[in-house]
Amino acid sequence: MQRLKELKPVFDFHSQKQELLECLSSLHELNPEGKSKDNDLQKQIEEEKKYYIRKIEALDEKIISVLLPHNPEDAHTEVMMEINAGVGGQEAMLFAQELFDMYCSYVDFKGWTLDGCDRNITDIGGLRQATLYISGVHSFKYLKHEAGVHRVQRVPATEKYGRLHTSTVSVTVLPQANEIDVEIQDKDLRIETKRASGAGGQHVNKTESAVRITHIPTGIAVECQTDRSQIKNRKEAMKKLRNILYKRKIEEQTASALSTRKSQVKSNLRSEKIRTYNYNQDRITDHRVSGNIHNLPEFLIGNEYLDNLIEELESNSKKELLFQRIKEACDHVI
Repeated sequence: MQRLKELKPVFDFHSQKQELLECLSSLHELNPEGKSKDNDLQKQIEEEKKYYIRKIEALDEKIISVLLPHNPEDAHTEVMMEINAGVGGQEAMLFAQELFDMYCSYVDFKGWTLDGCDRNITDIGGLRQATLYISGVHSFKYLKHEAGVHRVQRVPATEKYGRLHTSTVSVTVLPQANEIDVEIQDKDLRIETKRASGAGGQHVNKTESAVRITHIPTGIAVECQTDRSQIKNRKEAMKKLRNILYKRKIEEQTASALSTRKSQVKSNLRSEKIRTYNYNQDRITDHRVSGNIHNLPEFLIGNEYLDNLIEELESNSKKELLFQRIKEACDHVI
């Protein structure tokens, strides 16, 4: 009975959808060949078609949301995002900075909060590595789709012969863990201090403010040298370590389960080539959806262009999850 109550909205949405489909059918009967001599009538029919199609698509999304069980990972409102320059040297570092700026703008666009960041920058403005701490409703649900390898293709300003270079930047998105999620024993930690290094780092101070923490059982090591205060750097390094161990905990818990949640977590957290930015062709290709996006400068601002793509990725993710659950149910029956 409880499940029937939960599924009642599906029947309601389905009834609404049938009514809209009948309206579409009526429009088709008005103009079966799709060409009317009355231009005003033709225009009105096309506008009504678009309206009904949008309403039908919205109902489909609602139906999928009801049918799918709630994913607890999507409820996380605090996120740690890491940006790391990959293949391509200085060009990769420059593009890493552009992605950093894009995500900072996107945080503002969504009304989220950037709680802090840890950056390792280069002398000419590039970015070796950065960690952003973001909080806001649905922040993990949306930003998880940015995890993976971002590839940029363009002619560097320093290229004398106009040759196209390909560089990569990797992005990792993790829900922030708290002390309840992950227990870390002091005896399992090796904490080292050193002087801050790198562009900007050399100006932090000349004392040993940089902190490196190694989790002995796993061998995982993290560093932080953002602040002048060793205490603050230690706190941020522990925060980073806790999030990494939380990710590891998720992967271990799902390793033995043949479930969609397992595949979804793995695909969102591992490094895969997800998007290509081609400057010469003013084109963005996300390899998880069909078609391309043009107006690359506007996309990198981190506004509607990026948001619309993430919305599409989230919608596709739900559909794939639903199809897989249906398949699993059919296999179980067979």
